[in-house]
Amino acid sequence: MNLSNIGLLDLPYDILLIILKKLNNIDVLYSLLDVDNQRLDIIVQENTFTNTLNFVLTTSTDDISPFTDSILDRFCINILPRIHHNIKSLILDSISMERILLAADYPNLTELKLFNFNGKIVSHYFTVESPFRRIFQRQITDLILVFENDFNEISVKHYTTDVYGYILKFFENLKHLSIGSFPHFFPPLVLRNLPLITFSSSILYKLCIRVGNFLDFLALLDGRLQQLTTLIVAIGDMAYHSSNVYNMDNLPNLKCFSLKCYCLSYEYDAQILPLFCHMSNLEELTLHITIESRTAFIDGTHIYNEILVHMPRLRTFYFCISTDTHMDRLIRHLSRDDIQGTFTNIISEQVDCIVNYRYRSAMCHVFSLPFMFDSLKYIGNKFPTIIFNNVKILAVHDGVPFKHEFFIRIAWSFPLLKQLSVINLKPQSPILDQLTSNDNQLYSIVEYPYLTLLRLEAVHIDYVEQFLNYTKTHLPRLTKLGVNYDQLTIVTENFTRDTTRLNCVKVKQLNINKTLVHSKDFYVYFPFL
Repeated sequence: MNLSNIGLLDLPYDILLIILKKLNNIDVLYSLLDVDNQRLDIIVQENTFTNTLNFVLTTSTDDISPFTDSILDRFCINILPRIHHNIKSLILDSISMERILLAADYPNLTELKLFNFNGKIVSHYFTVESPFRRIFQRQITDLILVFENDFNEISVKHYTTDVYGYILKFFENLKHLSIGSFPHFFPPLVLRNLPLITFSSSILYKLCIRVGNFLDFLALLDGRLQQLTTLIVAIGDMAYHSSNVYNMDNLPNLKCFSLKCYCLSYEYDAQILPLFCHMSNLEELTLHITIESRTAFIDGTHIYNEILVHMPRLRTFYFCISTDTHMDRLIRHLSRDDIQGTFTNIISEQVDCIVNYRYRSAMCHVFSLPFMFDSLKYIGNKFPTIIFNNVKILAVHDGVPFKHEFFIRIAWSFPLLKQLSVINLKPQSPILDQLTSNDNQLYSIVEYPYLTLLRLEAVHIDYVEQFLNYTKTHLPRLTKLGVNYDQLTIVTENFTRDTTRLNCVKVKQLNINKTLVHSKDFYVYFPFL
């Protein structure tokens, strides 16, 4: 055989299969099925390749590239009917869900992730009349629902009984239910004063949900989910004023617990810390907590003595605990090294912290590495040289000016940033004219490729210039902007300046805290408002 003429199809079966498994499943299916080669066709359809397929078909999500109608047609007509029996997991958009589920039978489908979910999906498809009743009611064990972006909050009160509670009853074999959205704007579970049967299951072992307040959280753990081993919960409000008594004697089956909340210092001491005394069987703990008005920063000593000491079986601990307080309330002013020195008995292999002392307030974040959370709020000029790959929401605040280089560091450290809030009333430079010059090329351009929301309501005008001037910052996806209107008119030269036009042209939502009759130039500047 002439080695120079060996092609892909000449390789042995086992080697060819290894190559295909290294490729994206969708790429393989789209590229190789129906290429008029029987050997490839068999390999792609065989159970050895597609039995672990997580099949992704969507039309309008941010995180997954959408299919065109022509590609979707090919999958529904030519591909899905040939591999349907091997598909175990589907990730779908609600717009294309019906079309894809009707394209074939899916006898082994057990997991469904549905984007752009809403209450209408429940009333239309999660019923006994639905053509997908068998799949939903009997087959699905793992259900992940991601709410649509324009959810109407008027209907919040109906979701606990008519959506969440109904889902647990309709999906007879449901063992894992996750409900969420980005950035966490979806109707919470509201259980207070409702009977145990409202949201209950004897087989559900994993739940990811947001609850309305702390009382709803306690109700969630009061025996209605007896087999729960994993609970991932965000608490919207820590208010707790009730004569109701909930059973928190023990949580014997709970092995994995994740909590996200914002609370005052007394709420943390009286409501959060006592929870951990009932979680002696935990093996994995995740905490994302912000505490306000405390007299001392949370450090390693506190975490060990007040939390970890109650969990002898704990193997994994992820955390970001932030303490926000007024300067005059602090007992001691500690440095970053002082705080890191207290982490001697923590399970996490690496721990870091950010301490930001401002004029009247102070903020301290202590966290495990790698950083596991999607938001980080109110860091200042000083933060460690770390890449925060998971952070999509960031707020920066300092009494010391943010230089151009600071925003370059932010872009490097937070590469997937989608939402940024800036608070700083100090000017970047004493010479405003130098900053607002159209031909200023002193600095390299800052790139925020994924940023969709920018808040500049409480900043010096220099920062409006910093972000809207295309020669300093590129914001190709900016669609929501909060800014002082007077500063906006100055920086944009009454909406005529070309250098700031490009970063504004895609804005669909503009928060200027004023109701005004705008000029024609204004609407030309923001054509998509």
